[in-house]
Amino acid sequence: MLDDTLKAQLQAYLQRVTQPFELVASLDDSASAQEMKALLETIAGLSDQITVRTDGNDARKPSFSLQRTGTDMSLRFAAIPLGHEFTSLVLALLWTGGHPPKVAPEVIEQIKGLDGDYRFEVYMSLSCHNCPDVVQALSLMAVLNPKVKTVVIDGALYQQEVTEREVMAVPMVYLNGQVFGSGRMLIEEIVAKLDTTSAEKEAAKLSAKDAFDVLMVGGGPAGAAAAVYAARKGIRTGVVAERFGGQTNDTMAIENYISVLETDGPKFAAALEAQVRHYEVDIMNLQQAAKIVPAAQEGGLIEVHLANGGVLKSRSVVLSTGARWRNVNVPGEQEYKNKGVAYCPHCDGPLFKGKRTAVIGGGNSGVEAAIDLAGIVAHVTLIEFADQLKADAVLVSKLKSLPNVTIVTNAQTTEITGDGGKVNGIRYKDRVSGVEHHVALEGIFVQIGLVPNTEWLKGTVELSRFGEIVVDAKGHTNVPGVFAAGDCTTVPYKQIVIAAGEGAKAALSAFDYLIRTPAPVAEAVAA
Repeated sequence: MLDDTLKAQLQAYLQRVTQPFELVASLDDSASAQEMKALLETIAGLSDQITVRTDGNDARKPSFSLQRTGTDMSLRFAAIPLGHEFTSLVLALLWTGGHPPKVAPEVIEQIKGLDGDYRFEVYMSLSCHNCPDVVQALSLMAVLNPKVKTVVIDGALYQQEVTEREVMAVPMVYLNGQVFGSGRMLIEEIVAKLDTTSAEKEAAKLSAKDAFDVLMVGGGPAGAAAAVYAARKGIRTGVVAERFGGQTNDTMAIENYISVLETDGPKFAAALEAQVRHYEVDIMNLQQAAKIVPAAQEGGLIEVHLANGGVLKSRSVVLSTGARWRNVNVPGEQEYKNKGVAYCPHCDGPLFKGKRTAVIGGGNSGVEAAIDLAGIVAHVTLIEFADQLKADAVLVSKLKSLPNVTIVTNAQTTEITGDGGKVNGIRYKDRVSGVEHHVALEGIFVQIGLVPNTEWLKGTVELSRFGEIVVDAKGHTNVPGVFAAGDCTTVPYKQIVIAAGEGAKAALSAFDYLIRTPAPVAEAVAA
């Protein structure tokens, strides 16, 4: 199951285990159970601190728990955690064995201080690149606090359970039997939802910060590049972001960023953050901007008000809020979101194994999604509004070669239908004949482009009719001291490399603004 190279790497990691613990397996007669047993025995053979028992009696079979000697920790994998989750397994082994996590001390104290009954169940898929963050967060919480119990469940391995609970998107998290959240969540985000006093404390902490010379609002490629360029000028630099890395976190493969032959989104996002932190930039993650207040006088301080009530001040601001998946905006879409309506084929595709699906959108993203799904699901219907697919010719050719794909062009999606609990079909109108059609299916993947995250700026910063921030060639907006870069702007071609370049340009423009516009004495930023 693990090749020699992987075994050697794992053995090196397991040398960091300092406290003994057991892997207790609950097995049945399935082939998956035998795979799990072999994996656990391999792991135990690589460390004298780890032992395996196969006398577990958990209801979920096959599964295994990690049990540190002398503790009440409760962490279980109802999964064979390979693929994207192999790192989650390795970290769980290390943490259980006493190796300290790379998490901020204040977050660790928050987790240890949680008081209550927290029984988490997280459904994931081994091909989901958003799942490991959630799996690792909940695993660590179970290791640190005995009041937190976590079960990690592979939806493909427990398909009946997934069907009964109508789990149609991963990661999906249940707390004490009720839906807690879905989609990628960082550990700080999960803890904040449990610790109801954290938002008020965080707002006060943010408001108490000294004013910045330049503040990036958004931490994707544009914001990260701007932060690096600004910090290298020796000025006080900050980044406030909902999710550092932005949409790159949701990108499966990146193969066109110059000098990087191939990587994936989460790795790219982590590399962005590492470089920004290298320059000691103040990163304020998991924060949503709600309002921007221009400076009262030239060279004065601009205020960025946050959703939690905090207020940040800066002599200049770079808006790099990026964009998000565009909705179809038809009846049924919101009602059946995560109940058959999905936006990430890599994450949620395995949940629709053997089922009928549709993809809305005939650009590169839509065609790539259809090709990806065709290898998993029973059938894919691709629906495109225009009279022909807009994707690259090589992708269209590949799509047309697949036997379980139907392509429908000149089709206007009019409704996503369901039975009240989950999707059961899609309705579209032929734009030539006007005839309406209904296709019975179980899953729909929306891939129709992006919408800029700029609603909070209306009435303050000039926006185009598409909601993009209007910028000139140097990244200036219509507000003095406020610049913008990346997918949220009018700059064409929404690409990572373009966003990064525009971020660098905006930072240089901000620096030029600062040196030409002295701050009033009363508001001067301390050196």
